Amino acid sequence: MNKKIPIALLAAALLSMAGCNPAEKASQKPDQSTTAETASVELHDAPVGKLPEGVRPIGYRVDLTLDPRQDNFSGSVAIDIQLDDAADHIWLHGKNLEVSKLSAQLADGRKVAARYRQVLDSGVAAIEFTEYLPAGKFTLLIDYSADFDRNLAGLFKVEEQGSAYALAKSESIQARKYLPGFDEPGLKAPFSISLTVPEGYAAISNGPELKREAVSKGMEKVTFAATPPMSTYLLSLSVGPFDVVQRPAIPPSKYRKEPIPLRGFARKGRGGDMNYILDITPKMVETFENQLQRPYPFKKLDIIAAPQWPSGATELSAAITYREQRILVGDNPAPGARLALVEVHAHEIAHMWFGNQVTPPWWDDLWLKEGFATWGEPLVLRIMEPEGGHDLNAATYAIGAMQLDSLASTRAIREPVTNNNNIRNAYDAITYSKSLGVINMVDSYFGAERFRPALGRYLEAFSGGEADSPSFYKVIGEETHTPELTETFRSFVEQKGVPQLELALDCSDPAQTRLHVSQNRYKALGSPIKDTGQKWSIPFCFSYAGDEQQCQILTSKQETLEIAGNTCPSWVMPNAQGSGYYRWNLPKDQWPTLLEHFAEFTPTEQLSVIDSAFAAFEAGKLPATQLLEVVRQSATAEKRQVITMPLRYLRKYRENYLVDGQSAKFLSFTQNLYLPLLNNSAANNDPDQQMLHSELLSFMALVAGDQDTRKQLMDKAVAFTGYKTQRDPQALDSDLYAAALTVAVQDAGEDFLAHLIKVRSELDDPRFENASASAIGSSNNPAQLDVIQKVALSEEMGPREAFTLIQYSLAQTEVQEPNWQWLRNNFEKVVGKIPAQIRRRTPALAGVFCDAKRLEELQQLFAERGDLAPGYQRSLAQTEERIQLCMALEEKGRSLMMAIPKPNSLANNN
Repeated sequence: MNKKIPIALLAAALLSMAGCNPAEKASQKPDQSTTAETASVELHDAPVGKLPEGVRPIGYRVDLTLDPRQDNFSGSVAIDIQLDDAADHIWLHGKNLEVSKLSAQLADGRKVAARYRQVLDSGVAAIEFTEYLPAGKFTLLIDYSADFDRNLAGLFKVEEQGSAYALAKSESIQARKYLPGFDEPGLKAPFSISLTVPEGYAAISNGPELKREAVSKGMEKVTFAATPPMSTYLLSLSVGPFDVVQRPAIPPSKYRKEPIPLRGFARKGRGGDMNYILDITPKMVETFENQLQRPYPFKKLDIIAAPQWPSGATELSAAITYREQRILVGDNPAPGARLALVEVHAHEIAHMWFGNQVTPPWWDDLWLKEGFATWGEPLVLRIMEPEGGHDLNAATYAIGAMQLDSLASTRAIREPVTNNNNIRNAYDAITYSKSLGVINMVDSYFGAERFRPALGRYLEAFSGGEADSPSFYKVIGEETHTPELTETFRSFVEQKGVPQLELALDCSDPAQTRLHVSQNRYKALGSPIKDTGQKWSIPFCFSYAGDEQQCQILTSKQETLEIAGNTCPSWVMPNAQGSGYYRWNLPKDQWPTLLEHFAEFTPTEQLSVIDSAFAAFEAGKLPATQLLEVVRQSATAEKRQVITMPLRYLRKYRENYLVDGQSAKFLSFTQNLYLPLLNNSAANNDPDQQMLHSELLSFMALVAGDQDTRKQLMDKAVAFTGYKTQRDPQALDSDLYAAALTVAVQDAGEDFLAHLIKVRSELDDPRFENASASAIGSSNNPAQLDVIQKVALSEEMGPREAFTLIQYSLAQTEVQEPNWQWLRNNFEKVVGKIPAQIRRRTPALAGVFCDAKRLEELQQLFAERGDLAPGYQRSLAQTEERIQLCMALEEKGRSLMMAIPKPNSLANNN
């Protein structure tokens, strides 16, 4: 039996032998302060996931000096802690911090010396005291410093247009990179924050600014009001020469007595581009309050456009922070840019209740914040913009999640997270969009009048605290008195996979028509999914000829439903209203009759038809000719989302399964379907038609290869960028940036690439910056690879844009091999360049492949270098499976391409 030496005694002995005091020792980096003997004790005990219970923060007092013109920052934090049992050490979080002074102040005022040592690379640190601390309250006093991160993680520094800015990206476990503390969502505590910043610089945090006072030459101290209890991942710290846009306070509402101060922040010179988002904010806040019947929970609301940000947006409490290209859209944004803005803004404001006011205690319940915030988008937008098609957008997102949920390597919405390196893997379409689909299904089936008041009760019951899934189920069940509702949530939240319903209409008995329904887990051809008898509690509604509809909860593997009436219906629509999160299939002879009535279905039902048809085809159950009829029917629909739903499938089949000599057939097929729609939408003032026009232009140019469309886009890009001509800023709207610039890089001549790189450095347009990165990566000219690869890793290319560039470079068939070879040879540099938050996703860069050789090379790369991208395992497993499924679909995919009629027969049919 191994005999453990108490950490405190071991630490004291080591300090004595080393002849140094705790402050000197603590100032060293972890690998300098850890001997082999102590490391074995600490690594054995150090928590790789949740911190041990019995130690909880009560409050933080943070005082930092942040000057973004410098390379590092410094300060102190006092953490009030409740200790349940006497201890000689505690665990908390801190990553790459230089601790210069550390002690524990007891309730009687006495100080106990301590030592800080980071023991895990994930940022787990041990605080070792020179004596046992008694149970009760004490205060941990820490002076420390650290470098500003230059890779968009933790407290990072960026430079834009000659000015430097410091911003904190705390989610998920990045706060530990700039603040020692308890970096877990459930360990909430109030924060009192003071920042010493350059004179005149804006300083933003979660609480309202209370005062500014000069403290030294050229520096001033900004003190903020104490926050309500909050998680470290929601901390906001931003400093820089921001433009500050002051707006009138949001007026009191039915549920709130006090006004909400409202401000916008953008980098110097861009404050005027904040108008659109600030204009819509008051109405959006009020709409959420009315729908949830709960007041906005904070004392102010700041909207920050970050010069660079690793994600699209983050719901920092009362200081929502966006990647600037998401919200700096000017006063008259392009329709697609405007839609993206209102959706992300609704999502982040929803978080003020879901996640911020009520917080999941651990990352396995991430869906309780991200899922409900995603559901909150269409909830308020369809009220604010009834004709905006937001229910349709939500349906497409839920259907999109089914692509990931169909993999054997997917995860359940709620799944244990036991390791810090796997936390970010929970931020995927399952948490966001599958949760949206499930919540929408429940809301639709059981009724808003039953579900939403219960949701408000949940927010009220746990306001300011934490709640996990069992707590949510309990409150919802008690309020609705509907066990079926909570059982539906459990079966979809706790299980992975998409339910597949096989239906058959049975009219053999003249006295009673029946519908036979069986449920299984969906799996495509080549899928390794095993049949384990999995089943769900499924809210199932179907309609049939005569506009009749029936609903019931399916709970068994096989069920027979009696259809009302004495007449055998000619067709059955298995997902009435299109709100069910499942796929379905009919016998082959029942599909044609159903498709004859496609135009009669609601748009969400049409989306369900399209998704289930493609799913049935990829499972080997639907003939190619019937699938092509689904595509044709979709092109006759009225709604943009229905028309464009098949486009990503058509792109996949064209890129992977189109053989030599079939390009003309594919082009003619798509021209017949989509060129009339392009012409009809070309001069339309309706925003949805304008978005349809942009999507179809991009598809016809980049996928179908229509030369007229490519010429049209190239001319726009040439004029907009001023390539060998006078620049015309009105020649191109931002919705077409990516497609037009890509075509120009490929078609306008070799010199256009150098021109685009030059314009990129001159044009202050965040959306152009992002789109130009993808266009640069889309070059298919081997002679340009050296330039492109150097640009990808250069200082001129932002970390997020570098990832985008590399992703697009691997999708170019003509240069795929040398780009893939370059990535493998420079993997360490690539990983070091891209944001730390998305390094785990680097295996997905190979998701464009569809052959065994590259699959083997991908596996070898991560077997040898995977340690550079902690948490990569799930992304690798999913990418491997996608490549295998792509190979397994080859015969079916080619059959679809072969089934496309020849151009002459197409012309005769039109």
